[in-house]
Amino acid sequence: MTRQAMPAPQVALIGLFVTALITAQLTASKVLGFELPFAIPVAGETLALPGAALAYALTFFASDVYAELYGRNAAQILVNVGFGLNFVLLVLVWSTIAAPAAASSPVAPETFATVLGSSTNIVIASLAAYLVSQNWDVLVFHALRERTDGAHLWLRNIASTGTSQLLDTVIFVGLGFYLIPRFLGTGDPAPLAVVASLLVGQYLLKLLIAVLDTPFVYLVVGALRRREQGSRAASAAD
Repeated sequence: MTRQAMPAPQVALIGLFVTALITAQLTASKVLGFELPFAIPVAGETLALPGAALAYALTFFASDVYAELYGRNAAQILVNVGFGLNFVLLVLVWSTIAAPAAASSPVAPETFATVLGSSTNIVIASLAAYLVSQNWDVLVFHALRERTDGAHLWLRNIASTGTSQLLDTVIFVGLGFYLIPRFLGTGDPAPLAVVASLLVGQYLLKLLIAVLDTPFVYLVVGALRRREQGSRAASAAD
């Protein structure tokens, strides 16, 4: 019995999701700062956000397109397998850091560890935020899909991503920059003003991306559906 190969678009979406997820994990510990031409409440004139925000927002784009095309169960499998792959990444990175470096290594071991070795706070916070927010995204997306009989893709994309990104932001920033260092003693907790600024900055960016990526969700979903219909028509003709 010949097994049917997974369609290339499905493989591409899985690859995009995993690539963005790994990038987010590796860039989470850097705090970015963008100067604004105006002041916003709490954050002021500087928009501060963790470096993972940009890559992590892309995972929601990929998972929403994937959920729309392949269904809730497939999307939840993607999310939960991705959660497990986070641990594979951490084991590989930490084992490389622990391994002895050759004298000819172009990068000093201390520099390598500093850049790639995320702190305990960031690791725990990012994993907790991922598990909650990604599963919430899939749940809300499909709840709205059922309530609207498959119409209004823009609504479920913005609503699912907007609410899940809020959960992700609160969990990640709250745990990683304040609660874990304060109660576990793994570093100094950030001042509450800094935590509030990070919350506002990260969520505003993620919400903006959720709105701006909606036309691209329509574009990709429409293109892949037309491609799928064409493949079915060609198979029927054969």
